[in-house]
Amino acid sequence: VQLVESGGGLVQPGGSLRLSCAASGFTFGRYDMSWYRQAPGKERERVASITSAAGATNYADSVKGRFIISRSNAKNTMYLQMNRLKPEDTAVYYCNARRGNLFDYWGQGTQVTVSS
Repeated sequence: VQLVESGGGLVQPGGSLRLSCAASGFTFGRYDMSWYRQAPGKERERVASITSAAGATNYADSVKGRFIISRSNAKNTMYLQMNRLKPEDTAVYYCNARRGNLFDYWGQGTQVTVSS
């Protein structure tokens, strides 16, 4: 099982980034997917989720209206479009795949830094 995040980097406030999470080693379309983030000195928090079947989405209040989560089951990939980025969005962003209570996979993370 492998989850590989990409697309992080340094961006100015107000800018945009698109993160990708490439999945392999499991049946991607059967898993609920999420993006989490962890800033220095803070706990990891869930940013956005998308369900396996209906593709229903859910967002943390802090990113609602600015971030968009999506997935391509054909490409085994999840995305996070991040717009109007703020310095407080600076964190390591992690990809998570979950199915029930038994299967829970994490990627290694990608750094996002929002700074002028």
